[in-house]
Amino acid sequence: MRVSNVIRTLQRQLHSPASRGTINASEIAHFSRLSSQWWDEQGEFAFLHRMNPVRVEFIKNKLLEVSREGGEEGMPSSTVLRDLDVLDVGCGGGLLSESLARLGANTLGIDASESNVKIATLHASADPKLRNLTYINAPAESLLDSPKRYDVVCSMEVLEHVDNPASFLSTCAELVKPGGHLFLSTISRTPLAYFLTIFLAEDILRKVSPGTHTYSKFITPTELISFFQKYRSSDSNAVDPRYLEHVTLPKAWISPNASPASPPRTEAEVRGLIYHPLRGQWLLAPRDAWAATDANYIFWVRKPSQ
Repeated sequence: MRVSNVIRTLQRQLHSPASRGTINASEIAHFSRLSSQWWDEQGEFAFLHRMNPVRVEFIKNKLLEVSREGGEEGMPSSTVLRDLDVLDVGCGGGLLSESLARLGANTLGIDASESNVKIATLHASADPKLRNLTYINAPAESLLDSPKRYDVVCSMEVLEHVDNPASFLSTCAELVKPGGHLFLSTISRTPLAYFLTIFLAEDILRKVSPGTHTYSKFITPTELISFFQKYRSSDSNAVDPRYLEHVTLPKAWISPNASPASPPRTEAEVRGLIYHPLRGQWLLAPRDAWAATDANYIFWVRKPSQ
């Protein structure tokens, strides 16, 4: 489906009650007030500017790893996103969206904040090469009525700001094509995360506006993995229980028998994102590094092909 058709569908669905299921109005208002600072690399979103290259590299490398396991040898990482349909949910000012579009992805960025989308659109308009990048002011739920699905769905630093995270995760998952990829980054609910992201970054150093994060809304990696061990596509929910024995249900995204602490790497992966204050940069922690996912982390899961 062309992007113009997606936009028309969204305009019909945007104000429906179902489309507002996970949006927290105060969170949207908070980020709307800060929207003018999105592209100030030393301002409110400085940490995200520094984190963005690490997120992009993880996405590229994970897609490259999967393609090589599928027998596609010799593909350079610089082309692994070329011509893929990518959705960036909660795109903010477009930091990730622009990066993915520059790597050749047909990118749609959506955000529930109109101010964010205006800033993102304005910034992208300065580069005529970004013809493969589109922004829409809409919640993720409003895309579900369109048949369009995406090779890659990303939602970075969004999960900890939504209401009803299970519903939000289900929405993101349903927007992924069979065999496609979902990338999330968020913050774990641990004492260390509280100390670093709220007490230190917000209350003491004032690097982030106070009230940006709510500790109770943080999600642990184990909770994410457990969700996808139980999650199946929405089609399975429509099956009459009387006929379950005659129906082959969709596979869980992550093997239910796998340890939540160590899912199969062909199905899911969790990596810590660690800030190095002396270098002023984010680092991707080695696999299985001790306590690396106790604060910021990035998560990948693949939708079963069938």
